Amino acid sequence: MRILGLEIAFTSTLEKFLAHQGPKISYAKKPLGGELFYYSEGLLEQQGIESIEVVVRPWDEIVGIFPAPHGSALPFDVFSASFYLLSRYEEYLPHVKDEKGRFMASESLAYREGFLQQPVIDIWAYRFKDSLLSVFPELILELHKREMTIHTLIEGAQPYAYAQKGFFRTTIGYLSDLIKGNFRSFVERTKVVLGFKRDPLNTFKWIVNTAKHSNFKITVFFMLGDAMTFEESMNYHRKRLKLLIKYVADYKEVGLIFSFKSLSDLAALKKEKNHIEGITHRDLRSSMNAEVLVNLPDIYRQLVELEVQKDFTMGYYDTPGFRAGTCTPFLFYDLDFEIKTPLLIHPVVARTSMFDSKYSNNKERMVDQLLQSVAKVHGYFAMVFSNKDFTGEDQNQVWRAIFSEKLANFTGVKN
Repeated sequence: MRILGLEIAFTSTLEKFLAHQGPKISYAKKPLGGELFYYSEGLLEQQGIESIEVVVRPWDEIVGIFPAPHGSALPFDVFSASFYLLSRYEEYLPHVKDEKGRFMASESLAYREGFLQQPVIDIWAYRFKDSLLSVFPELILELHKREMTIHTLIEGAQPYAYAQKGFFRTTIGYLSDLIKGNFRSFVERTKVVLGFKRDPLNTFKWIVNTAKHSNFKITVFFMLGDAMTFEESMNYHRKRLKLLIKYVADYKEVGLIFSFKSLSDLAALKKEKNHIEGITHRDLRSSMNAEVLVNLPDIYRQLVELEVQKDFTMGYYDTPGFRAGTCTPFLFYDLDFEIKTPLLIHPVVARTSMFDSKYSNNKERMVDQLLQSVAKVHGYFAMVFSNKDFTGEDQNQVWRAIFSEKLANFTGVKN
């Protein structure tokens, strides 16, 4: 039990269950008699993947999935509901994808039923705890109280705007500036190339220095494959870029953004992984996928084969919230093979890029709401920033403040 920290054991033998003298519960269609009973809808015993009816109903200030009959300790089957969301069962079923092949937030049960911004599984876990303690108060000695974790993720897919581009890309950049009449960019590019000005996107020294004096964890992700656009692409064999990655790795964890083109090619994924390990001289532990593409289950199977330990792609591209219904890292469960894997999925609640249009007028308020929802369950809050968010431009001041002040000094739930 990752959320409650409770050690449990299972048995399907009636005699062993009846003989046990300590706290015990049953999880079935009907109670055995006298014990603390939780209704089972049956999803956890199901073989294979098939379309199922998912009933959602209000439950106080949240929702419940798979209603239970009278007599169950909880009015919903929270175990089947949690499995449905954590396994991403709905993403294995037929659904409409966007132009990049992504599962869209609008296709999800959480979005349709209005609970996407709530970590419902964590809330259900505490409801389950309360129902246990009401019958077995001695369990309070075995339950641990977890502390909230804030993990800021920096997406450094384009570490430079003008520098380290090489002669060909720099020439194309100049021609593009002239054709578009972008003389400001032309002048700035010239100053950076000649060494008179620091590249505006190279904000990593500020990021590292801020993180040194902050309470949160931080992982910086670089991409060593082809970008989606020529403008963002660069030569990832350049010495200065390698030195930048090594500099960051000296202070904070460095992860890898697998390029979009590599996500369907195991050999290409392995090449990119070997490349960053050759730069940092450390095993790659953390990764995320370009364009927030999670093509279940194929991409996660590839990460398991590559022995990547942690994935940071479990979120939506354009909508904040809890894609898997939780703010707690969880192990990837392969529904096709019905096996638990060692890949630890870290849910991502928001990305700064999604605020550019839909939520542009209430960035700080939305971040604060998500923070509070995680703080109430002492959960894990992960948000993706970009090195581009910390340039000196006026529109980025809010992100600099959220990163260096709000998240760095967050103390908990507001009264």
